[in-house]
Amino acid sequence: MLIPARFNGPPGSGNGGWSAGTFAVEAGAGADGRAFQVTLRVPPPLETPLTLSGAKVLDPAGTLVAEVTADADAGPGVPPATPADAGPYPGFSNHPFPGCYVCGPEHPGGLRIFPGPLPDGRMAAAWEVPPDVTVATMWAALDCPGGWSALQTGRVFVLGRIAVAVDALPAPGDRCVVVGAPVSTEGRKAVVDSTVYAQGGTALARARATWIAVDR
Repeated sequence: MLIPARFNGPPGSGNGGWSAGTFAVEAGAGADGRAFQVTLRVPPPLETPLTLSGAKVLDPAGTLVAEVTADADAGPGVPPATPADAGPYPGFSNHPFPGCYVCGPEHPGGLRIFPGPLPDGRMAAAWEVPPDVTVATMWAALDCPGGWSALQTGRVFVLGRIAVAVDALPAPGDRCVVVGAPVSTEGRKAVVDSTVYAQGGTALARARATWIAVDR
């Protein structure tokens, strides 16, 4: 496995969702509704050969990068929403990682998913599906919209764990909607849910993730 540099999250490391999706696919995850969970132990390194040994993702030095488990709980999903009803994307004015592959306004080749807040605390964004959509792409799309339901509090969070169930892939060029919602916050941990909806309103994938607050 290798995380190409364009799939970055925070500077110098892979986007958590895309990296986790890559690890899960290596462990057998697909678009079959089965949920897998990935726990990130260190920031996923870019352009570095990684191997899956049992449930462990290791770098060439043997450092534990992540752990993968099957039959996980991806949460109940988030009710659908209309992005037009959401407020402006907070990341346009204050983004801790503006080059993020998923939600970074300064990443020209990213997914450009820019969720805005709804009155009930959910986040919603339109998403134009890229030509090279894969299962890992869906993990990435589910990542940041859930995270922004924690980030909008003003604290900086990074992904620690994510469980995803992908039922189906959208077609390239489809206009999907991604919705995220907070579940709970305790200390430095924020639990969030997210769902990708097809342009016809069918839920395609859902996730439950734990984000960890960090110092800027």
